[in-house]
Amino acid sequence: MIISEATTLLARTPDALGALLPGLPDEWLHRDDGEGTWSAYAIAGHLLHGDATNWLPRIRLIVEHGTGRPFAPFNRVAMLDWEREPVTALLDRFRVARAGSLRELASLGLTQDDLTRSGTHPEFGTVTLEQVLAAWVAHDLTHLAQIGEVLAGRYRDEVGPYRRYMPALERTAPAE
Repeated sequence: MIISEATTLLARTPDALGALLPGLPDEWLHRDDGEGTWSAYAIAGHLLHGDATNWLPRIRLIVEHGTGRPFAPFNRVAMLDWEREPVTALLDRFRVARAGSLRELASLGLTQDDLTRSGTHPEFGTVTLEQVLAAWVAHDLTHLAQIGEVLAGRYRDEVGPYRRYMPALERTAPAE
């Protein structure tokens, strides 16, 4: 893993969401594929919540304490209890949070050697800093794809025979 590549990808997520979600009607932003799935808006909130309570706090814990202290559990659905706000306000908060996360990550001065340091995940046990950082990037990309799928699902039936060539329309992305 190359740390600068990971941070470059992480820096792009707010812009990707900012290009896709603002200006969409509520019927698009808040639609989901049923029970156990999330809307594009909820996914954006999940990404924001993860920056505040998941990825960087866990990296910081590894750097400061290693395996001595377990990670706090992550509430994956906390954003579902938030008061709804305009999507632009949510995305502005995410943009600020992500910029702050990346500044703090840079301030840690991580080296390739640091990537082998480990911490204790409440479910998985011992994980390396490299695994946490790689999971943060993959998590962002997975949720960007999930947003695309839930938005595309709005036209699941309307695409007619074209659906044959759009496998994403056959899936419903579970909340993750």
